[in-house]
This record gives sequence, C-alpha cells and structure tokens, in this order.
Amino acid sequence: MKLPPFEYACPATIAEAVSLLASYPGEAKIIAGGQSLMPMMAFRLATPSLLVDLRKLEGLDRIEIGQKDIRLGAKVRWRDILDSEGLRKAHPLLVAAIHHVAHYQIRNRGTVGGSLAHADPAAEMPGIAVACDALISIIGKAGSRVVPAEDFFLGALTTVLQPDELITEIRLPAWPASRRWGFEEFARRRGDFALGAVAVFYDEDGPGRVRDAHIGVIGVANRPLRIKQAEALLNGRAVTGALIVEAGRAVSAAVSPPDDIHASAEYRRALAGTLTERALMRAGGGAR
Repeated sequence: MKLPPFEYACPATIAEAVSLLASYPGEAKIIAGGQSLMPMMAFRLATPSLLVDLRKLEGLDRIEIGQKDIRLGAKVRWRDILDSEGLRKAHPLLVAAIHHVAHYQIRNRGTVGGSLAHADPAAEMPGIAVACDALISIIGKAGSRVVPAEDFFLGALTTVLQPDELITEIRLPAWPASRRWGFEEFARRRGDFALGAVAVFYDEDGPGRVRDAHIGVIGVANRPLRIKQAEALLNGRAVTGALIVEAGRAVSAAVSPPDDIHASAEYRRALAGTLTERALMRAGGGAR
C-alpha cells in the first residue's frame, strides 16, 4: 500500500528538529527507525504532513553506563543493546527483554525513543521503563524536562509528549550485580506482539528476604503497569514455592485486561499470574 503524501525534513540539530515540530503543530511526526510509523502510514492510521528525520542528530545513539544510572540515547537501536557487552553485565533484565522484540530486521532498525514515543501496550521497552523506575528526558520549545516512566504513558499509543517535543534519552537506575531478576513473555509465534509479559526483580537482605521488589506487566492493560500489591506481598519475606504461587495470584487479581481477537480477558489474567510465577522462579534460580 502506498504511503500518504507528506513533506520531509532532516535537521542537523535538536533545536532545528524542535522548531520544525513546532511549525507543524500536531501534524509532524518524528522518524528514526520507522518500524512502527511506516506501517501505520501505509494503513492510513497516521497521516502526518511532515516527517522529521533524526538520522543527522549527533549524540542520541550513545549508551552510557555510570555508577548512578544507565543512559540510552533515543536513537539507540535494539541491536545496539543486544551487541553491548557492557549492558549484558550492567542491566541483564533489559537485554533479556529486548531479545523478545520482533524479528532481526526490526531489531536492526527500531529505536528506544521510537518505542517509548509510540507507547504500544504490548511493547517491551515501555514495560521495562515502568518496571525499573526509569526517567525519560524530553526537549521541546519550552525547554527540557524529565518525566518518570510511570507518568509518561497515558494509554494506548498516548503519552505526555507535546506536539513540539521529542525524547532525547532514557535513564535506568544502576543495577547491583547481586540483584535477582526474571523476564517471561508469551506470544503466539516468536516475534509476534506479546499476549503478556512480566518483568520482576528484587534485592535481598542478609537472611535472604526480599527487599525492594518490582513487578511490571505488559499486554494486560492500555499501558505498562507496576503491580504494587504483589510487590508488597514479597517484601520482607523469603522466596518459597508457596510465596511464588501467592504472588502470581495477586498479579492475576490486580489486572483487568480487555477481551480482543487475540485472547480473552480471563486468559490474559491467568497468563499474567503464570508468567509472574515463572519470572520469580527464574529470579530465584529455579531451586526454590
């Protein structure tokens, strides 16, 4: 299917990109990888008057691993994450989740910023951002701002981004080497959109009790969610088989997924609980 007509601009600076977005209020779209935007334009689900190409902007494709946080520029591609030996050590949960993103060709082009701005409820990166208390850096005509990931996503394909704003980076808090984690996803076929996915991680105190548990789910609501009821259930307790089952039930009870052509609400609710149990088993090394 042919794309609708549009104008094209390829700015050399972020300031120029912001100015272009502001000059077409609500009618301009940013393109980096284009893995979501192009299909939407082909199906006339998006008909922007202007495409603003970010390929000439410098500094947005960096990966910085520091003592306090990990910073990914908006143009970092999925393959950049998977190819980064530093990230495999500095944030293994992120790398594990990105292995589930679509197919090789899409991972070769798709970008971190594009996924966050697109805000697909079944996408891995928004889910990891919310689960990990990430901060999203944004710039627009009014200046720069930093938004917690949990406040960034408003609903399906909807974020707090204003028409003249673009994402510059995402900051993930530093990851202790001893942290326990697990990521589980289920799709009909490898590379399909997730019917559901769960990311869990926690630290342990001296006696092996859970501290600072995080449980994030995707594919069961119109945006990624933290399941804080289940997190509270884990905190202060040693992980046992009984506790894992209890946490899975708590996640199932906390979500209210919709019915759609891919799965019923009841199926997705049960799936969220099962994936939580599997992720916690993986986090605990399976022996518990």
